[in-house]
Amino acid sequence: MSSVMSAYALCVVALFLKMLAISCYQGYYRLRFTAFINPEDAAVFKRSVHAAERPEVVRAMQAWRNDLENIPMFIALGGLAIALDAPAGMTLWLSGLFTAARFLHTATYLASLQPWRTVSYLVGIFCLIGLATMVTVEVIEAASLAALQITPPAQ
Repeated sequence: MSSVMSAYALCVVALFLKMLAISCYQGYYRLRFTAFINPEDAAVFKRSVHAAERPEVVRAMQAWRNDLENIPMFIALGGLAIALDAPAGMTLWLSGLFTAARFLHTATYLASLQPWRTVSYLVGIFCLIGLATMVTVEVIEAASLAALQITPPAQ
């Protein structure tokens, strides 16, 4: 397995663990305050149903939703960059930076820290744009070589 694939796989696992931690964070606040909005959950603890989630849970849900908007794109674009043999150094750099930015985004979201939440979000978006650009360049180069019926040099 290539070092790029190994690093990418570790980034994906780290992002999974981060999202799992957000789920545990939500569960912690629900259990700590025995505050549930679902009747079946409240019934287990013999509590009345709450009309709304606790603020900590809502904030974590918002961070989770933001992850769901960004992390699948990273998984797809990073995987495509590796499959298309995009420049290894840039793929490694963008994958690591994206992962760090998502961790920072979650931490700043939960702590209500601006402008750092927006800065970390934008860093992640720029990483995705970089990966998308590399994928596009690789596809265009491959199509151009195919159109000219040129065999790429062996690597």
